[in-house]
Amino acid sequence: MTRLSVNINKIATIRNARGGNNPDLIKAALDCERFGAEGITIHPRPDERHIRYQDAYDLKKVLTTEFNIEGNPEGKFITLVENVKPHQVTLVPDAIDAITSNAGWDTVKHQSFLKEMCDHFKKLGIRVSIFVDPQASYVEGAAKAGADRVELYTEPYATAFHADKVAAIKDYIEAARVAKSLGLGVNAGHDLDLFNLNYLKTTIPDLDEVSIGHALICDALYYGLENTIQLYLRELKK
Repeated sequence: MTRLSVNINKIATIRNARGGNNPDLIKAALDCERFGAEGITIHPRPDERHIRYQDAYDLKKVLTTEFNIEGNPEGKFITLVENVKPHQVTLVPDAIDAITSNAGWDTVKHQSFLKEMCDHFKKLGIRVSIFVDPQASYVEGAAKAGADRVELYTEPYATAFHADKVAAIKDYIEAARVAKSLGLGVNAGHDLDLFNLNYLKTTIPDLDEVSIGHALICDALYYGLENTIQLYLRELKK
């Protein structure tokens, strides 16, 4: 069954806008779990404009579902993951000034570095997922680097979905097939929503996990957080 991991970055963005603790990020994360989420994802960035590094330590103390930390494996991020030891670290090649993730790793060009990172985190008992565009060569590169999983970058799929969903999913089917043939797990994330999620899941039935934040939190403004999580779970299960 495909697990739903809720990315809570946007909740942190709202909190930080006023400088206080409303909404309470930790309570929101625990509520997500209570409402059925099977994991919590955070993506701290160097400027801490949403998730703060301290949030990771605070969340680690209380979460009971899978904890996934995403980010570019550089200095401060590496130290954070070493100390927190989440269940999974997802390596994402974000530029410092990136608004959001906009591309996966070139796992061929950065093979040596990614292998070093995979070896390092796996020795700490942390599952490693590498964020990649849906290309067979990048999936193969992730396997050679020693990753446990790949996370397929789904913004291109979401962008093209309404015009031609069959064409939009084509590269993802092949990338997932290659990943499974190499013994890699398959995650997916970015711009997944209530309209495109079920088609992705039914077309790639071996999908291990989806990480969803922006659309889910936007939907929660209208439907409420508990009901929204149930709606997303329904799309994964039906």
